[in-house]
Amino acid sequence: MNWMQHFKSLMVGALALGSWLSTAASAADISGAGATFPYPIYGKWAEAYKQKTGIGLNYQSIGSGGGIKQIKAETVTFGASDKPLDPTELSASGLVQFPMIIGGVVPVVNLAGIKPGQLILDGPTLAAIYDGEIAQWNDPRIKALNPKLALPNEAIAPVYRSDGSGTNFLFTYYLSKVSSSFRSKVGANTSVDWPSGIGAKGNEGVANMTNVTSGAIGYVEYAYAKQNNMTSVLLVNLAGKVVAPEASAFQAAAANADWSKAPGYYLVLVDQAGAASWPITGASFILVHATPKDPIAVGSALTFFAWAYASGGDMAAALDYVPLPPAVVKQVEATWVSSITSGGKPVWTGK
Repeated sequence: MNWMQHFKSLMVGALALGSWLSTAASAADISGAGATFPYPIYGKWAEAYKQKTGIGLNYQSIGSGGGIKQIKAETVTFGASDKPLDPTELSASGLVQFPMIIGGVVPVVNLAGIKPGQLILDGPTLAAIYDGEIAQWNDPRIKALNPKLALPNEAIAPVYRSDGSGTNFLFTYYLSKVSSSFRSKVGANTSVDWPSGIGAKGNEGVANMTNVTSGAIGYVEYAYAKQNNMTSVLLVNLAGKVVAPEASAFQAAAANADWSKAPGYYLVLVDQAGAASWPITGASFILVHATPKDPIAVGSALTFFAWAYASGGDMAAALDYVPLPPAVVKQVEATWVSSITSGGKPVWTGK
């Protein structure tokens, strides 16, 4: 091969590589990080979406606190949090927030002889366990709620989230609402100082630690309890009714939500009224920059979320998440068009 033929061969190879890189860039995976609460459904959606479009979702399940930090630092296209940011923080950070999915946080236990749905707790008793006031499973307050159960004379081992977490926020927000003692001792936040217990990272970590610790009680998003065949607890809700963790109970709690009157979609769904409402229900939120530095990437992410709203409901329901009502989806998509822009134009138009 003479030098001219060799040069032409190199040029053809370079053009082919450039074409491949351009194609790869146009179909780049979507990057996100944050809440572990919605990770099971995001994983299902990502798998189905990649089969349909060839575009993947690289989602780091690191907890809401980590997701908020990463989106503020602009190291990912979107952040995910189960603790909604208030409008002041959203504005200061240049972020837009919207709800993506609704689910429930569920207490789970590891007690010999106790099956799923047998143990009943109410909010004040659950709070007393986690603030260290109740230390044994045969405590009179637990026995009063479960007169027919043979509760063991065993120490309670509370398992809690050690990372900054929206699941932590929902759980502690609920316990603070139903117990002034818990509110003063521990309080509500994504990360708190627990009086005692065993820390574990992520919903996955809490589920695993509860499963291997005799006498343990933990709290996880319901999909984790379901997937790991965990012993879930029944709760007494605001109406005084004993309810089981299931999609219909999460839906009942979410039914009272009026997103149209929630600036920045700031709404916490715990301890809602209604006989069928699960008391620790919450939405998981997405955070993106209002004027993103990479509008193409954000537009691609919003297209994925639009697809999930439209086509992911059955997958969500199979994992006992509650899809957003169509009216709320319409409202959210209108927010995308009006509030997420580049050069004065929306980065997503729905086309």
